[in-house]
Amino acid sequence: MPEVIAVTGARGQVGGRVARRLAEAGAATRLVGRDPDRLPRLPGAVAAPAAAYGDGEAMRRALDGADTLFLVSAHEAPDRVREHHTAVDAALAAGVGRIVYLSFVGAAPRATFTFARDHFHTEEYIRAAGVRHTFLRDNFYLAAIPAMTGADGVLRGPAGQGRVAAVAHDDIADAATAVLLDATGAHERAVYDLTGPSAFSLAEAAAELTLATGRTVRYLSESHDEAYASRAGYGAEQWEVTGWVTSYEAIGAGEMALVSDAVPRLAGHPAQSLRAYLAAHPRSWAHLLG
Repeated sequence: MPEVIAVTGARGQVGGRVARRLAEAGAATRLVGRDPDRLPRLPGAVAAPAAAYGDGEAMRRALDGADTLFLVSAHEAPDRVREHHTAVDAALAAGVGRIVYLSFVGAAPRATFTFARDHFHTEEYIRAAGVRHTFLRDNFYLAAIPAMTGADGVLRGPAGQGRVAAVAHDDIADAATAVLLDATGAHERAVYDLTGPSAFSLAEAAAELTLATGRTVRYLSESHDEAYASRAGYGAEQWEVTGWVTSYEAIGAGEMALVSDAVPRLAGHPAQSLRAYLAAHPRSWAHLLG
């Protein structure tokens, strides 16, 4: 029997790309989501019964018969670590023998970026479970750079002069697919930082947006208090605003500046730059044109 690879988040930006790449490679896949009717229809793919990370029994049923699990981290939430633990327990109960977890660079118990702490605790739980595993720690998404820029043409945040080695969704998916399809065990217990080809400051990002859009885009470096004040009108809960603000502060602290060669080594091609991304995805910055 061919190995079955379960893919969570198969409707998302990374999981969906991975699912399509696995289908193109002829892999047998089990796509996992809350609504099976909304999962992509792909060759060799079976939609698992409806399952959410926090529902252990539903996840066990969804993963029954899978050999490998590609675990895309859940949406940010106060109980995200608990949801991850439940999903891992369900995978083990279903007989999954390998977990490839999509984590985040700088995952640590006291990471500046509060959401990166969730990834540390999830990684530790997977390690303690004794299951074969690989951790893919992606950097900020390149798509986030134009998305974080306001319609007023200002990219604002408390990142100072820090640098970020942001990475494209496609490059993450290519690297993840290579790991998932490798049956040699070469990636067992490996931790890969998935980054772009260089680290840039947000002022440099604003300059690239100016070049791409033809409109002047500028970076406004905020203080801690200014960052909270400028986001107060979004109506988000405090934990979420803290995550937003600390993501910039992590850039300022140098925690996202590492540039890795993992994408070219795993995917077999260079990682995409911010300039190339903006040129290839004009819809990502269309809101800046009014």
